[in-house]
Amino acid sequence: METGGTDITGFIGLGTMGLPMALNLARSGTPLVVWNRTPERCEPLRAAGGAVAADPADVLRRARTVILMLADGAAVDSVLRRGTPHFAAGLAGRTVVHMGTTEPEYSRGLEADIRAAGGHYVEAPVSGSRGPAEAGELVAMLAGEPEAVARVRPLLRPVCREVFDCGPVPDALLMKLSVNLFLITMVTGLAEAFHFADRHGLDRRQFLAVLDAGPMASGVSRMKAPKLRDRDFDAQAGVLDVLKNNRLIAEAARESGLASPLLDVCHALFGEAVALGHGRDDMVAVLHAIEARSDRAAGGAAPLASEASAC
Repeated sequence: METGGTDITGFIGLGTMGLPMALNLARSGTPLVVWNRTPERCEPLRAAGGAVAADPADVLRRARTVILMLADGAAVDSVLRRGTPHFAAGLAGRTVVHMGTTEPEYSRGLEADIRAAGGHYVEAPVSGSRGPAEAGELVAMLAGEPEAVARVRPLLRPVCREVFDCGPVPDALLMKLSVNLFLITMVTGLAEAFHFADRHGLDRRQFLAVLDAGPMASGVSRMKAPKLRDRDFDAQAGVLDVLKNNRLIAEAARESGLASPLLDVCHALFGEAVALGHGRDDMVAVLHAIEARSDRAAGGAAPLASEASAC
């Protein structure tokens, strides 16, 4: 078994985003060793020439740079065995690249612990959904020690179209949350506009054509508006993930004493979409929550508590 190979990159977390990201690295010729909690998710990487580790500790033994694309801080702590004697032994001399989206303060604490263990830490959240991940067109935001950031930057070329240096931790995550605030409110607004046009009997295709011809058109509208038109809720960025990001942004806003009125309305709507059973659908499924509110209003039903608090 290879131990701490300088030319081997570890990748842990092969979910909706992680799998295409790791595949792009493998196909670019990056030597990879991977692990995922669900073993069958590793098979495409094995077929692409990657090695499959027995467990996360095996990844840390075999690679000096380890990319984490995990759901939350609890998952990161688990694979790194944070809080146990194994943490320092596994992290000494390694560079951890945290590409998931977590609380900024969590990331700040993780950096301190990894550096205390003799390792290096780079915060590297990405902007983009499944489609850009598959195409290698994500946008990365990096934060951390300049030397570590400089080492990681070229590694991300097969995965990202652009990479931005954001300064110290947790500024990359704060940048990601800022961008996501705009994304969440924009897609919710698009869904509401589509609902308005649709319920007035307007031609759905013409609505998309007018939108696409005007100044509001964007890469997001061109991706999401056809999904609304076709009621295609196959997940590119799932409602549950958006709700989690919404919560992270709201918490960061509250900690800084900032108002986030549009985000708060979106938080209520995405929560209602989850309650209606659409948590695993694409974020445009927030349309279901908007439709449900219209149907309740048309039927003279009392508003939900979340509707009242959002007004």
